[in-house]
Amino acid sequence: MARAIHLSVLKVLMVLICVTGIALWLVKPTKLWTRIWHGAEDRARTTVFRYYGLNFSAYTFPIIALAIIVYLYVDLQPKRLKIRQIRIANTAICSPLVISNTLGILSFLEILVGMSFIMFLTWTFYVRISNDFKKMTPAKTSQLIIWQFKYLKVATRLGSLAEVCLVLLLLPILRGMALFRFLGVQYEASIRYHIWLGTAMLFFATSHGLSTLFIWGIQHRLQTEVWKWQKAGRVYLAGEVALLAGLVIWITSLPAIRRNRFEVFYYTHHLYILFLIFFLFHVGDRHFYTVFGGIFLFGIDKLHRIVQSRPETCVHSACIFPCKAVQLTLPKDPRLNYLPTSVMFMKIPQLSRIECHPFSIISSSSAQEDTISILVKCEGHWSSSLYGLLQSTTDSVSCIPVAVEGPYGPSSLDFLRYDSLILIAGGVGIAPFLSIMQELASAHTDNRHRLPMRIKLIHVVKRSQDVCLLNFILPILKHQPEKTWDFRLKVFVTQEKHIAITLRDLLRDLASKVQTINFNTTCKHYAILGIESSSWMAAVALISTIMFLFLLTCFYHAFVPDLTKNSKQKSTSMIPDVVIICSFLLAIVSSCFLTIVLRWRKLRQQKSPVSHKQRKPVEPISLSSLDAHEIHFGARPDFTEALSEFMDGTAGLNIGVLVCGPKTMKQTVAKSCRQNSKAVKTGSNIKKPSFSKRVVLRLTC
Repeated sequence: MARAIHLSVLKVLMVLICVTGIALWLVKPTKLWTRIWHGAEDRARTTVFRYYGLNFSAYTFPIIALAIIVYLYVDLQPKRLKIRQIRIANTAICSPLVISNTLGILSFLEILVGMSFIMFLTWTFYVRISNDFKKMTPAKTSQLIIWQFKYLKVATRLGSLAEVCLVLLLLPILRGMALFRFLGVQYEASIRYHIWLGTAMLFFATSHGLSTLFIWGIQHRLQTEVWKWQKAGRVYLAGEVALLAGLVIWITSLPAIRRNRFEVFYYTHHLYILFLIFFLFHVGDRHFYTVFGGIFLFGIDKLHRIVQSRPETCVHSACIFPCKAVQLTLPKDPRLNYLPTSVMFMKIPQLSRIECHPFSIISSSSAQEDTISILVKCEGHWSSSLYGLLQSTTDSVSCIPVAVEGPYGPSSLDFLRYDSLILIAGGVGIAPFLSIMQELASAHTDNRHRLPMRIKLIHVVKRSQDVCLLNFILPILKHQPEKTWDFRLKVFVTQEKHIAITLRDLLRDLASKVQTINFNTTCKHYAILGIESSSWMAAVALISTIMFLFLLTCFYHAFVPDLTKNSKQKSTSMIPDVVIICSFLLAIVSSCFLTIVLRWRKLRQQKSPVSHKQRKPVEPISLSSLDAHEIHFGARPDFTEALSEFMDGTAGLNIGVLVCGPKTMKQTVAKSCRQNSKAVKTGSNIKKPSFSKRVVLRLTC
């Protein structure tokens, strides 16, 4: 009862912060707000915190406060209890509305939020530019005629729109401090919001910069203005450097470069540090506070992830499959629990000391207490180097140190809310489903929940050797609970002609080609501890905020002159900017020190660096249970027909469709779900579909 009250209070606080923040940004472009704000700044200059305290409280702190409340909510929310009480999402909001190659799959809610954001940008631009045009008094020193003055004002307001996009830009890519977990959107799914915001920001920023350069050019002032570093006002040169850094980041993020030259994409993305610093120098400290909330949380998240990946652990064992996929098994602390469909970021210093790549976890913490397993498809440069490293390793001799971040996953077992499940996997996309299958098998054994009664797995691969990944679910097929759930498997091999072989014989042949490597178990590395609790991250965010304000106040009083006598003077020199940078760095470093102490205490509680338990020999698995399952060669599955067949025997039940695979597969399944959902009825009531996305795409018919 107390937990329910606390959750309700936190929900109310989140709603109040969001409504207040939206209202503030709506009135911010108006003259009324400008008058109120200038008066408030004049009064704030006589206080201890001066004007920067007011700016921080109005623009930066609400985002940090919202994050703190979300972390507390996630920590209090039950993760494994009362799963059946989770309500199916509103079908009118979450169903797919747009399915296209350009935009992907968009729900009604995503389109609604996107259109609202575009309308807000339009409102902001219109109000600001209308106020500018009403003045129509170009400064005599600017030597601009009326149309040039108007065009320059348009360029300036386009830069303001870029600032609005920057406010939200970094929030979708937070990992340990993921705000989107509250909405059920995981890190992998929220990346596209980061891409959209980044593209919009660079569009407005580039238009702002090119338009300004155009006006300078026709005034024959380009050579003079472009190299200016003003002591007051906008620093032109800093803006140019920030824009160039942003363009380099955006260009190297294009799919053609990101997929084929990932190293180029990864290393150039670190130019965000240069971009943010010179953006601060360009706009000054007042404007920077409007975007500082996301930057503040991102800085905390980044440094704490670095702390989390220390100390290193080591690989217990590895399995090399014929399809050039690798299973890595690492030791984990028995206290570490995670949910299915979680991902883990891994860095191997022998391959690269900087690159950190995400991989799906294929094990379940309910079934494996001391180890955690991930699946790596060796296609890119980094993963191919890992494949070569494992092949050159001698059994029981070497040890491969790794640094780990995560696991990061959903906040609840929401896939258990359905009565029936259809799992559709393309190639290595089966990885998230492996952990789901283990969790379902474990839950059925323990009788913890009322679980999905029917499960159908459709696995689509290019070559027959890719079928070897099904070896992970063979133990589940052998010990399939009787009279509790019905599991059916259907495999499609698309690029090979019909072969007279059964699924059982094919898996037997492929199993003999799997190479297993057991590494030295005496390595002096520690088990994986995982990320800190959400309540601890909330405390870290609060401590960092208090420390930042304290340092900012001290540095401002020591180094920034008092402007009380001349309240209209703009302090946009480098001194306030450097004060912000120093206060921010010292605040997050001090909070990281607390995390280091906490992890050190956890490491001391480990009885030994890694578990030295003898691994049980693999039990021979009878493949006779595969006779009831199908394999098809030289054809692609008809998802519309497959969904129709599955629905025929599940009238009146909630059917969850989970998809993980190529983009085209997700779009095809989304169209099939939307088409089939129109025919699903329960008595006289039409049972509409719901649609949502988590780590993998989820379509509910």
